[in-house]
Amino acid sequence: MRIRRGELERIRSVLEQTDREQPMTAREILEVLDEHGEEFESAHRVATILGRHAQNGTVEVIRDQPYRYRFIEEHN
Repeated sequence: MRIRRGELERIRSVLEQTDREQPMTAREILEVLDEHGEEFESAHRVATILGRHAQNGTVEVIRDQPYRYRFIEEHN
């Protein structure tokens, strides 16, 4: 499964528009994306995208059950 360019940015953009500050599950993120008209295949797809970006420090994965995700704030 290949990560398409822009998927992470689409997720981040929508989540920045919400008032949610707590880490969210992939299913919760998918629901927010759907509410904002962003279509993703599944919660699994969202988790795959976020999990891959956790490797470079863009996303934090909180390994509870279920996993929760949050974006790492960029410091300039």
